[in-house]
Amino acid sequence: MSEEERDFLKIVNLKKGFGRGETRQEVLRGMNFSVAKGEFCVILGPSGSGKSTLLNIIGGIDNADSGYISINGDKLEDMGEKGLTKYRRKHLGYVFQMYNLIGNLNVKENIEVGAYLSDCPLDIDELLHTLGLYDHRYKLPNQLSGGQQQRVSIGRAIVKNPDILLCDEPTGALDYNTSKEILKLIEEINKKYGNTIIMVTHNEAIRHMADHVVKLRDGGVRHHDINTSKVSAAELEW
Repeated sequence: MSEEERDFLKIVNLKKGFGRGETRQEVLRGMNFSVAKGEFCVILGPSGSGKSTLLNIIGGIDNADSGYISINGDKLEDMGEKGLTKYRRKHLGYVFQMYNLIGNLNVKENIEVGAYLSDCPLDIDELLHTLGLYDHRYKLPNQLSGGQQQRVSIGRAIVKNPDILLCDEPTGALDYNTSKEILKLIEEINKKYGNTIIMVTHNEAIRHMADHVVKLRDGGVRHHDINTSKVSAAELEW
């Protein structure tokens, strides 16, 4: 792997705070790490450790106070508003804890919403088979289980074929068995399409299936490790 690929996503001395004066709270306190291209990176930490704030800055939803993030050598802070909009549209996919599906569109149509944002979307029928949703493609969201709805959400994010898939607690609202099915799906997508995946979670067990594990505490990187003994999502227990 080249140095450019190893530093595909680079976070340098990133700082972010909220509020002013005595009420100001420093959320990110000089964060540094890199994520390689195609890597499955899990970001762990308790509530208040800065996970969601970090993900929002990587996603171009929020801005840092200082430091920078670069994607494939391009700094987000240098992009401007139009550049950031294009970056989010062309290069990022989002999967949230809540599914945020469009209620009056069926499964296939919800996924097509993501395809319209890309110049080179994945084949929707092939993706529906990968997601295990082909037989449900004409159902509305309220006719689906929670796990199926999250699969649609993942499909909408991945159909753009984004460079980076950001997952914010994607199994947080799901039961144990359904959570494992979603994790197996994300694992399969990473292997099949090669997208860089960054997943924020409080579930320590998920770190065992990741290539790279970053642990946060009090707005800083406590430590980060390359996982040399990965296990499959199917083998996870918690």
